[in-house]
Amino acid sequence: MNGNGKKKKIGVFVCHCGVNIASVVDVERVAKALENYPGVEFSTNYVYMCSEPGQKMILEKIKEQKLDSVIVAACSPTLHEKTFQNVVELAGINPYQLEIANIREQDSWVHSDKEKATAKAVKIVKSMVEKVLQNESLEPIRVGVTRRALVIGGGISGLQAALDIADHGYEVLLVEKGPSIGGHMIQLSETFPTLDCSQCIMTPKMVEVSRHPKIRLLTYHEVESVSGFVGNFKVKIRKKPRYVNPDLCTLCGDCEKVCPQIVSDEFNMGLSFRKAIYMPFPQAVPGTYTLDIDNCLGLLPIRCGKCKDVCEPKAINYDEQEEIFEEEVGAIVVSTGYDLYTMDHLGEYGGERYEDVLNGLEFERILSASGPTGGVVRRPSDGKVPKNVVFIQCCGSRDTENHNPYCSKICCMYTAKHAMLYKHRVPDGHATVFYIDVRTGGKAFDEFYQRAVEEDHVLYIRGKVSKVFQEGDRIIVWGVDTLTGKKVEMEADMVVLAMSMVKTEGGEELLKKLKIATDANGWLAEAHPKLRPVESLNAGFFLAGCAHGPKDIPETVAQASAAAAKVGDLFAQKELLHEPTIVPVNEELCSGCGICVTVCPYGARELDPIKKVVKVNEILCEGCGACAAACPSGAAQQKNQTDNQIFSMVKAILKG
Repeated sequence: MNGNGKKKKIGVFVCHCGVNIASVVDVERVAKALENYPGVEFSTNYVYMCSEPGQKMILEKIKEQKLDSVIVAACSPTLHEKTFQNVVELAGINPYQLEIANIREQDSWVHSDKEKATAKAVKIVKSMVEKVLQNESLEPIRVGVTRRALVIGGGISGLQAALDIADHGYEVLLVEKGPSIGGHMIQLSETFPTLDCSQCIMTPKMVEVSRHPKIRLLTYHEVESVSGFVGNFKVKIRKKPRYVNPDLCTLCGDCEKVCPQIVSDEFNMGLSFRKAIYMPFPQAVPGTYTLDIDNCLGLLPIRCGKCKDVCEPKAINYDEQEEIFEEEVGAIVVSTGYDLYTMDHLGEYGGERYEDVLNGLEFERILSASGPTGGVVRRPSDGKVPKNVVFIQCCGSRDTENHNPYCSKICCMYTAKHAMLYKHRVPDGHATVFYIDVRTGGKAFDEFYQRAVEEDHVLYIRGKVSKVFQEGDRIIVWGVDTLTGKKVEMEADMVVLAMSMVKTEGGEELLKKLKIATDANGWLAEAHPKLRPVESLNAGFFLAGCAHGPKDIPETVAQASAAAAKVGDLFAQKELLHEPTIVPVNEELCSGCGICVTVCPYGARELDPIKKVVKVNEILCEGCGACAAACPSGAAQQKNQTDNQIFSMVKAILKG
């Protein structure tokens, strides 16, 4: 029945989807079987329903047959539900009187028996008819929008996203957990395939971010919690004490000179040392010192105090305390970057046991003019120039049994770059690369690889390395050349491992606070891999850079700009529309047990202390149905997904 108490007139439109559905399902028979089904006024089929002619046909038949509900039997509603909702709305039908019967992913793609698949398709469509017969006409929930964005992570993706959003005229809060922005890119020596200086690219962009009038740069800050909903998030941010006032610090370096505490320098990947009061690197933004309280001799009580004693501008304040403050934003860009798979996972390669077995970022710092050796390639163990360097690719990547199943995407190219730069620094040296496959999928990438082989005479051996061990001051590499079928034993002065990219350390804790989904490997999950690649499943969250998965720099920048464009689209709207398929509460049935409050992943439900029944924040509710499944009294019924509708659908399927 429709809202006026009249019987609904339903139109069924069955799609061939080319051969995706029609090769396994007899779509004409499906359409024929629905012609006389109760509630169905019209039933037909077409090759491509989502095409312009297909949509035009639906529009015409709605008017011609005076339909008030529509079922499209096609692919997943994730793909084209919005498309067909727009069509029926154009014809004057409420978009929530449309349903998608999924006969592709749930039928044709998982079956080969045409007879059984066709019978199943008929059942699926009939079940959707039973559902739409009880559908309500719903209206989207309208809400205002806070036109300020939060960008989490100060690497190249975060910087690009922040600049693009700010250039559109919107305020941006850029939160970076470290003392400086720059991310891993600022650690690189040169970038492939052009061999541009990384610092030359990054430094101007970092300074631009720090000076942009629309960007509020919050380094040494962390996101503590996020509440609210798209357009209206409330974010608590924790400011960690730096103990140095950036506005007063003159960068004289006197504090660093007198500091007695020496620790490993994480920017140089542990290949050099720094003081407990330090600047992360010469181009750091903000340009100020930071007191590393974890490595300081101690402030409670003060056990040293030498840095404060010599600081003439009085920039050092030992009494600085941690602060937590709240900000309101309308959209959040997550650009938390990546880490490298730790070498202790690869004991067979001598990971973290031998000084001269390095990962890719460690070798980058050796190659860098601002690195621990000033760009001169030297062995960490004895400072000698290595004459034989072995590079091993896919270390921890593409290994479904022991490590990570995915390809880290950039390793082939940065290994070619490493070998090439090594040959430039040590012309009489020998560079050997062990590889599984060489993947050079970007613009000018294959030419770069060919240049390394042909011009710089880098030797590539197709095969896996089985073991790396040390004998005296030499490193022995055992491997197999799979092209010749022969074992390979090679002496090396240095071995460089192209380690797998992995999610950032501590990233899981942040993602729990943000409540956004990840895939099986811990990378951020996009709403749709093709149509919504920079959006999270949670409205208002956008993905940028290597937090989403392994990427090179151009792809990272492109995705950051795409995320910024999506934020701009969001902020350009006068008001936001929230899906009305929420789960309200029937107060007459609610017993106030609070079970639904505890299972709600969005914090959309709370117990009214006076009425002793549950209240629902409709804007926060995402209609996931967890509360409806948990409610023992049936008081929580999702709109257009009620128990009665589900029982009717099940009966239709069982009847066949």
